[in-house]
Formats: sequence, C-alpha cells, structure tokens
Amino acid sequence: MPFLTHTRSALSRLGALLIGCVAAATFATGAAAQAAWPAKPIRLIVPFPPGGGTDMIARTVAQKLADQNRWNVVVDNRPGAGGNLGVDAAAKSAPDGYTLVMGQTSNLAINPSLYAKLPYDPLKDLVPVALVSSAPIVMAAPANSPYKTFADVVAAAKARPDGITLGYSGNGTVAHLAGELAENAAGIKLRHVPYKGASQAMTDLVGGQIDLYMSAVPTLLGQVRNGKLRAVMITSLKRSDQLPQTPTLAESGYKDFEAASWFGVLAPAGTPAPIVQQLNKAINQALAQPDVAEKLRSEGGDVLGGTPEKFGALLKAEVPRWARIVKDSGASLD
Repeated sequence: MPFLTHTRSALSRLGALLIGCVAAATFATGAAAQAAWPAKPIRLIVPFPPGGGTDMIARTVAQKLADQNRWNVVVDNRPGAGGNLGVDAAAKSAPDGYTLVMGQTSNLAINPSLYAKLPYDPLKDLVPVALVSSAPIVMAAPANSPYKTFADVVAAAKARPDGITLGYSGNGTVAHLAGELAENAAGIKLRHVPYKGASQAMTDLVGGQIDLYMSAVPTLLGQVRNGKLRAVMITSLKRSDQLPQTPTLAESGYKDFEAASWFGVLAPAGTPAPIVQQLNKAINQALAQPDVAEKLRSEGGDVLGGTPEKFGALLKAEVPRWARIVKDSGASLD
C-alpha cells in the first residue's frame, strides 16, 4: 500500500508538472504571437462601396498606418444591407488582430433597433479600438435645382406630397434617419430612394435623376465645392467651417435639431488587449499627423481619437439614443 500511495503521489505530481508545462508553452506561444504581430497583412473592412465618406476616411487612416509603421494594411470593401454584411464579416473573423472594421453610427448604433434580426451584437461581438472622426449630415441638390433652401423643399413637398425624391446610401444610415426626422419636423413626406453606395447616388443627383440627397459632409463636399451641387442645409447645431454658407436645420426654424455620423475602428471580440492597445496607439499617432488631420477636416470631418474605453462609452450611450430616434421616426426593416 505505501508503494501504491507513493506511486499515485508521484504520478499526481508528474501530471501537475505536465499541465503546468503545457499551460506555460501555450502562454509563451500566445505571447510570442502577440509580440510578432503583425506578421501578415491587416485587413480593414469598409462596409460600404468605394468612393463614399466611410471609404475615404478608412483609406486615409490605412495609408498612414502603413506609412508610419511599415504595416501592410489592405482596405476590403464589403457593402450590403446598410453596412451589416461588412460588420458581420468582421465580427465573425478570428480575433487575432488581422481583421478590423471601420464602423459608424448607422451599423453600430442604429441598426440594432432598425433590424429585427441583426446577425451581430455591436456591444458583445466587437471590441472598440479607436474613434476616428465625426461629420454632420448635409442635404444637397443639383446646382440648377429650384431648391435653394430647406424652406423651398418644404414648400414644394407640401404642394406635391411624395413628389420630391430624396436619396441616401442604405436604409438605416444616419442620413436616412436624419431625413426621416427632418420630414417629421417639417410635416412633409418625401419619396425615398435608397442606394447601395454613394457613387451611383452622386451620379444620379448630379444628372438630375433624383431631387435631393443626404449624406455626411465628406461625401458631398467635393461636388459642392466644384459647383455641381448645392448644399441646402446641414444637420449640425452650428455651421460647418467647410460649408459656412449652408444654414443649419436649427437655423431654419427646427430648434435643437442635430444628427451626425461618427466613424471608428473595431476588432472582433476576444482580440488580445495588447494588440488592441497597439492599434489604438498607432491610430492616434496617425490622427495626430498634420496631413491626416487636415485631410479629414478638409473633407468636413472633425478628428476624434482617444482610448478604446472612450469609444466604448460612446457606443453604449449611442445605442439607446438612436433606439429612441428609430422608434419616434417609425422606421423599421426586416
């Protein structure tokens, strides 16, 4: 019996030693993998087609991350379902730091209330990395349009209910809901024309196939500056430095009206904290560079940045805020 007891004790110690060795090896392997990160290209998913505001912001940040860190950052456009397809692809990717997504207000804060069956939970399936920028929404018309002010739009819409077309990129976007809120505030009804992305919408707007288009400032600013479009109103509380002649909706008599789209980088939930912190530091360094800051501001955006915790706090506050707006607007999607 003493022999058996001694043998069992020895085996127990040996088992504990082996378990400890396996755990140490696993930890060492994980630590080494994190220390070597990034050892391959980093994919930054953009949930919208090329050419829009989200795409421009993502490519500006990706290029600077590549330049300043010698990383290979590849922008991957995954449009569809109001941005849901691209965000879902990121949420279901391996949490190893090699897949990121440029999320925004629509697909992170609005869609959870707008869609009955969203394939991801932005608060559980993704980890915030860093906020990048924010921009108000602009309503624009072709340069030769009779609609010079929002008052002109209201008068025409009341004369021809559902006869004025309003385009936007994707159902459930900030632009879509901002349009709904503006209509409700003014007591009018416009005929909505959702697009899959900004490129075709801009072509149709300039060509006169639609009457009006709503989008974040970066998407429309270039065409306004070159005289092809006219900015009718903006949804910020104060006028934009890039569009100083464009009145706010609040100035047009709709007090305290504000709607803006913010943009930020996220990773799949479970991405190692050291990698998240390294990405956050690199993105903040990129945003601090004069050329990046000027690029974002010149396109009508405000540079944000900050910690992952700051982004997380914003997201937790924005989800219930936009849930109330969705409910008040009556908008819903299957």
